[in-house]
Amino acid sequence: MSEMLDRAVAQARRLPADRQDAIAELILDAMEDERRWDAAFASSPDVLERLATQAEEEDRQGLTEEFDPDAL
Repeated sequence: MSEMLDRAVAQARRLPADRQDAIAELILDAMEDERRWDAAFASSPDVLERLATQAEEEDRQGLTEEFDPDAL
């Protein structure tokens, strides 16, 4: 276990059980989300490659716009 996770678990142990369960649920949910994203990307490399190729072609054709963070 990493030092940071070890510190977090040590602090969580001092909390009431219901708060510990809430933290555990957040961690488990985040890990499951990560697993699903990994599976989705692993099963779709062709789609991602096709989208990247399409985006590059659109940029070469001048069909893209420069990103302006101030326009948000």
